[in-house]
Amino acid sequence: MSAAVTDVEQERLRRWRLVLGGGAADGTGCGLSGQDAAVDGALTALYGKADGPQKGGKERSGQERSAGLGASAPSVARWLGDIRTYFPSSVVRIMQRDAIDRLGLATLLLEPEMLEAVEADVHLVGTLMSLNKAMPETTRETARAVVRGVVDALEKRLATRTRATLTGALDRSARVDRPRHHDIDWNRTIAANLKHYLPEYRTVVPERLIGYGRAARSVKKEVVLCVDQSGSMAASVVYASVFGAVLASMRSIATRLVVFDTAVVDLTDQLDDPVDVIFGTRLGGGTDINRALAYCQSQITRPAETVVVLISDLYEGGIRDEMLKRVAAMKASGVQFVTLLALSDEGAPAYDREHAAALAALGAPAFACTPDLFPEVMAAAIEKRPLPVPDPV
Repeated sequence: MSAAVTDVEQERLRRWRLVLGGGAADGTGCGLSGQDAAVDGALTALYGKADGPQKGGKERSGQERSAGLGASAPSVARWLGDIRTYFPSSVVRIMQRDAIDRLGLATLLLEPEMLEAVEADVHLVGTLMSLNKAMPETTRETARAVVRGVVDALEKRLATRTRATLTGALDRSARVDRPRHHDIDWNRTIAANLKHYLPEYRTVVPERLIGYGRAARSVKKEVVLCVDQSGSMAASVVYASVFGAVLASMRSIATRLVVFDTAVVDLTDQLDDPVDVIFGTRLGGGTDINRALAYCQSQITRPAETVVVLISDLYEGGIRDEMLKRVAAMKASGVQFVTLLALSDEGAPAYDREHAAALAALGAPAFACTPDLFPEVMAAAIEKRPLPVPDPV
């Protein structure tokens, strides 16, 4: 066997050793030292079996991994520093999430030292939302700074495209027959004038021009975001807060944000700051979609120019038939009704399939929506065309 093959084989065994965690049963016969041993210790602390802590991060022969980060913020903060050294940010965020779920570290996030050590993302914001009521004042400002960083990053990623997409949709929803040159919709103009095609010149003579209307300063559309704040919807609440702020910044769209569990809270007056919205929610509790939709319905003054976006897993604790009747009534009045099972990158959560089917039968198909798709969904709703529902996987 050549030296090159031996090196490749050794690397393969090293990787398998890190995956399997050592001990007599791993079958690799490969020992670790240096940084590899330290990486193994970081993985062991999180993914080992919870049968007692492994001390020192050293190789142990004949024993299985054991999980444990200790019960103090300093030891967890050291571990967070280690994994940020050994793994890329995308992996660090997954490991943090697993640590919170597997080892019950959520309460340690109430300590400022811990918050300063973590890699912030949407899921961490969701955890902080759930801890909001228990958070001491000494931690609150640090928590807001963490949330502010995540929100600013999301706005930077999403705001420009959202505004551009929706501005175009608003303009297209008000077409004119005598447009200025820069306002001509060439695709529709050519399609409308194909009968005037001149083969000898290989051109179309446009007898009728179709164009976009210029955006008016007055409000053209009203959007109501109705967001379920039950525990499983944390990421959706974060993204809805960011999109709500972006929509509220557009003069031609009047935006309202309503969050609900068994009670209904209107957070519209806080839309200028998504961080205030996030800390104004409370995750958990029951769900009364019918009550939330009743409130939203009472706020609609121009049904034909209104889009209602319900973001919920549809586990209704209120009156199911009344909820469906309310959706049907809104659609009959001209409201564009959109049902999103989630607004996040994670795909569809567990949801009530019976309610989703009933809404689909009313012409309001329920589907999970990524943040990147949301502007296209809103543009389709504004233009009153079919929604870009993702293909099921």
